[in-house]
Amino acid sequence: MNRRFLVRLLLPLLGAAGTVVLSAQDAPARTPQQNPIPEDVVGDEHVREEYGVNQFTTPSIRKLFDMLNNVGKLRFDELKRPFTDKTPADRVIVAMGLGTLIADGFLIVQCERVEEMEAVGRAMIKYGKALGAGNRMNKHTGSLFEYSLKGNWQDLRVELAKTQADVEAEMVQLRDVDIAHLISLGGWLRALEIATKSISDNYAEEKTRQLTRRDIAEYYMMSLDSLHPSIMKNPSLQELRKGLEGMLPLLDVPEGKALTLEEVKALHAKAAALAHIVTDKMNG
Repeated sequence: MNRRFLVRLLLPLLGAAGTVVLSAQDAPARTPQQNPIPEDVVGDEHVREEYGVNQFTTPSIRKLFDMLNNVGKLRFDELKRPFTDKTPADRVIVAMGLGTLIADGFLIVQCERVEEMEAVGRAMIKYGKALGAGNRMNKHTGSLFEYSLKGNWQDLRVELAKTQADVEAEMVQLRDVDIAHLISLGGWLRALEIATKSISDNYAEEKTRQLTRRDIAEYYMMSLDSLHPSIMKNPSLQELRKGLEGMLPLLDVPEGKALTLEEVKALHAKAAALAHIVTDKMNG
């Protein structure tokens, strides 16, 4: 399999999300200069051009989840969360909730918990349908179940990335340019909650260096700021925006500096509180 095809499978998410569908004409103008994406979490430019994706592209959700590859052995029973496949009425929560479900899928893959994949996959289908991408979600869930039963974990990782790539393609066609941005945000928050919990429970100084990504937090703050004012009236988004701002001091350390155990625990408390803004409403 050549590099170009691999990259195409791992196409990053784009755009942002809202309680209403915004047309390209209604969406506020954004430029790469106003909304800089951290270079190490950007997808392949040529792939973006093939899909007609432009500066709205967000960080690759797969690359954001790479932190889960580097925190050591994950203890699933301590990191799992309760959820149902009932979809919330709030479209913003549905979008971010789908991101958290994709993160839970990556957690299942990392922990090789075959029996957990079906429930997550079925929830992803329902959330995808609520966002208008049900058909694209459906075509991947069979593979997710098959690969999990076979213990084919590498193909499972690829299939999860393909799933979110197809959601992106659907959002482009629907001109719902805001939806995938919040999927990406939800995924990052859940992944950060998992990573900080794992490191705080099994502290190693070297593992903490990947957590201090102020640039990613700032990117998502600016992304929220670029949403239409009517969307930002959503109480969950206002709470998230305030929480991200409050998290910045914990991430503002010199490059290469490790965090202490106390600092990791404080960061986990912040990340968990932000992730729960989404996940608690998913189950409510």
